[in-house]
Amino acid sequence: MPMLFESTAINQMTLANRFVRSATWEGMAGNDGSCTPKLTELMVQPAEGGVGLIISSHAYVSQEGQAGPWQLGIYSDKLIAGFSGMTEAVHKASGKIAMQLAHAGIQANSSLTGQPPKGPSAFEKIPAAQEMNHEEIQNLIESFGRAAFRAKTAGFDGVQIHAAHGFLLSQFLSPFFNRRKDQYGGDIENRARLVLEVYKSVRSEVGDHFPVMIKLNSEDFLEGGLSLDEMVQVAAMLEDAGVDAIELSGGTLYSGECTPVRQGKFGSEEKEAYHLDGARKYKGKIDVPLMLVGGIRSYEVAEQLVKEGLADYISLSRPFIREPNIINRWKSGDTRKAMCQSDNLCFDPVVHGEGIYCVVERRLAAQPVE
Repeated sequence: MPMLFESTAINQMTLANRFVRSATWEGMAGNDGSCTPKLTELMVQPAEGGVGLIISSHAYVSQEGQAGPWQLGIYSDKLIAGFSGMTEAVHKASGKIAMQLAHAGIQANSSLTGQPPKGPSAFEKIPAAQEMNHEEIQNLIESFGRAAFRAKTAGFDGVQIHAAHGFLLSQFLSPFFNRRKDQYGGDIENRARLVLEVYKSVRSEVGDHFPVMIKLNSEDFLEGGLSLDEMVQVAAMLEDAGVDAIELSGGTLYSGECTPVRQGKFGSEEKEAYHLDGARKYKGKIDVPLMLVGGIRSYEVAEQLVKEGLADYISLSRPFIREPNIINRWKSGDTRKAMCQSDNLCFDPVVHGEGIYCVVERRLAAQPVE
């Protein structure tokens, strides 16, 4: 029976356990997307805390794809040296780390890029965006491949392609965003074409033995968006192409309460793992190892998901912001629920340039001892 603390492998990357630190926007990069000592320190903390795999926050593969300030970038060879310091520090802490590769598409920040956002189709909502032409699409495919090679050169143990949360590759997959009439639009085979071409570009740059993973929406939670059944079809295409692992998330900025980072205490264990329907659909058809993220806060829920074969890896994001040591805590036998309140207050300091931290924990630490 699969266990949470057994060693596993994704391609040729050996992991100490089945816990993953899911990509989290830290807001600690330099203005040019470069690695900083503060960011390196943040990556080392969950490595020392026992997590099997760390996935960096979304790193833009080309400059017009930047989503926000202080975001990681991997668009230039000049950034490699800084990331080499990060990976070396994580490895010294006995950790493994993968870089998430991304392009914001219509969510790109024009005030930072100096260009209008572009996506699969013209987009009239805020932010307004233009349709990408074929030359831009080909440039994008090459940019992902070159970025993956830079990540490998910098010492990362793998890469994860970000095709979730309404970022560019997710936009191409979704009929809500993608209304193209060419080979990149229409049925799911056409809408998945770019994702597969990006995957092949990445694979050609890093080779067969380097872990290449991908993050997908289980569904968009939007009327006219990507559905569960379509997600399974995309996963099957990626399985045929040779992807090493898939992380399931869900939602977009336009998905109301079903955004990628849902707020509120989940209360009972039944309310955790809010992408469980997607996991069940996925596991009924797909054999590629599944990382499941979304509201998992209890050790017992994580254990049951793995034992029942509904997930191969348990991805957590916000709990590591408050408790970088949570995996070691659970392994020691202290299996109390994660202390994270899922209030999203941790993103307030990010948008103000302070970098991510748990606001509640810092307030408690500042209170005088009676």
